[in-house]
Amino acid sequence: MTDSIADAVRKGYGNVAQQGLGSHDDGVRSIANAFGYSDEELGSIPAESNMGLSCGNPVAMASIREGEVVVDLGSGGGLDVFLAARQVGPSGRSIGIDMTGDMISLARANARKGNYDNVSFHLAEIEAMPIPSRSVDCVISNCVLNLCEDKDAALAEVFRILKPGGRLAISDIALRKELPAHVAQEMSAWTACIGGALTIEDNREKLLRAGFTEVTIQDAQADLNAYRAGGAAACCGPSTDCCSPSEEPQEANFHDQMSALLDTIDANEYAASVRIFALRPEA
Repeated sequence: MTDSIADAVRKGYGNVAQQGLGSHDDGVRSIANAFGYSDEELGSIPAESNMGLSCGNPVAMASIREGEVVVDLGSGGGLDVFLAARQVGPSGRSIGIDMTGDMISLARANARKGNYDNVSFHLAEIEAMPIPSRSVDCVISNCVLNLCEDKDAALAEVFRILKPGGRLAISDIALRKELPAHVAQEMSAWTACIGGALTIEDNREKLLRAGFTEVTIQDAQADLNAYRAGGAAACCGPSTDCCSPSEEPQEANFHDQMSALLDTIDANEYAASVRIFALRPEA
């Protein structure tokens, strides 16, 4: 990942981590609901682990079993790590990978708050994870692979850590058609999960090239305009007045950039939330 893209992603998502967002905010909770999380799921984990950054619910499609090792790519505040931890149980392990220090700090604080003994979080890029080869049963992620500039390297690393017969089950953004030039060239479109997205067929091709089999990519039919619900909460955070003109402007984050993007294009015309599933062959 080039320094400019990596830095933009770190700054934008680091800012989100500092906002104090969570399922206690109506807008943030409504985004999670729109992309497949139930109120029961959200109520079972620390509220601050959900910051309205999802585009699906990968844990719901991953068929996670007790005793498994699960790795979440771009784990943020720990939302999917904590949900997976419930399913793997005390004999399993749920591991989060994130390249943003503020997110790792938040996730670890959430883990302490929830008294999780079977989770861990690592500060690392997806292209170079501190995970042993052939040691993971399932890799999940939620609206993250589109942020990777070198997707071939990221998928090769995912393939490396999976056990033979292991599976990839992710939610992501895919393009329906080419973005307008003025959008594609904007860094904000990249950090808002649209600019770096691939088409469904390009995703399939890269997965097959990485060695995966039984690749399935489904349009989740979710409304990307759901992100508008998080705009005000992301800007101001709970019980603050940071949007006041008298305050210092904050670094643009995911919600701000996504809201601005939705004002310029019909996101549902150009992109879709997709479910991606693939296997590492047994041999």
